[in-house]
Amino acid sequence: MGRRLLIGLVSLALLAAGCGKGSGSKSNGEADKTAEEIVADAKAAAEKAGSVHFHGSIVESGAPLKVDIRIDGAKGGTGAMTVQGAKVEIVRIGSEAYLKGSRAFYTQIAGAEAAKLLNGKWLKGSATSGDLAALADLTDINKLFDAALKPNGTITKGKETTVDGQKVIGISSSEGTLYVATTGEPFPVEIMQASGDSSGAVHFDEWNETVDLKAPKDAVDVSKLNG
Repeated sequence: MGRRLLIGLVSLALLAAGCGKGSGSKSNGEADKTAEEIVADAKAAAEKAGSVHFHGSIVESGAPLKVDIRIDGAKGGTGAMTVQGAKVEIVRIGSEAYLKGSRAFYTQIAGAEAAKLLNGKWLKGSATSGDLAALADLTDINKLFDAALKPNGTITKGKETTVDGQKVIGISSSEGTLYVATTGEPFPVEIMQASGDSSGAVHFDEWNETVDLKAPKDAVDVSKLNG
């Protein structure tokens, strides 16, 4: 469950809490539904939301990754990732994407000489094609949850429990477990990955809260760097 999301996060990096508002104490009836119905309800609730914050730590094929991103619907998103100790900040606003890596990050993807020139600089490019287009998958609620909430193979419903103080129901597959809120809106609360060479968890919270999106100043156009 959610393997596509976790692998996608790592791929992007190498290339370049509760439920939040709407939660309540009254049962929303999800615990009594089938596993398939719960996943469908979680996806519908997530894609209907105006915004979300997702964050967590993942290890994929031995590569550690931390992610902390806020998404404003389909408009865009902002946040940061840390891959093997190298931090990269990201912003997407509409069709434009921005990325600023640490010197360590730029060294990983472009080499030491290029890192000297790019260190501390924002890069700007298309969010629909080219080197920065993968940011769109991480900063669009519909694309994020379309990828994250596609169970592979048989799924089973577990018992009701709590995650970060939120009452949830677990839906498990061979790839891990999705936890869905059983009070308030049936938002996804956590995806726990534990299969093969993947481990870790991504949390979802701050649903429908305001996201401050600002385009970085003096960003370097990626197309000019590519000649």
